[in-house]
Order: sequence, then structure tokens, then C-alpha cells
Amino acid sequence: MTKKELEAKLAELKSDYVRIQGDMDKLEFVGGRVSSAEEQLVRLEKEIAELNDKLEAFD
Repeated sequence: MTKKELEAKLAELKSDYVRIQGDMDKLEFVGGRVSSAEEQLVRLEKEIAELNDKLEAFD
């Protein structure tokens, strides 16, 4: 993967993270189950960290 591709993927993951976090907030407000959203956030955090590590290797 090129640096540009990594940066694009990172931006996509961050966007997904923010969207899921907003969905989770709405679910909490109405008393819905948030465990699935929490699991997705944890997975995204790991992917974001991995991509950040790969980006650092380019510098």
C-alpha cells in the first residue's frame, strides 16, 4: 500500500468511527443495546492504530 492509500483508508476508518460513535450515543439515549457498536469501535481503534504505525514507517 502506498502512503496515499494508507491515508485514504485511515480517513475512511475515522469517518466510520465517528458515525458509529454517534449511532451508539443515540442507542444509549433510547435504551438500546450498544454492545455491538462498542465491539465495532474497538475493532476500528485497532485498525486505526495499525494504519498509524504503517504511516510512521513511511516517515
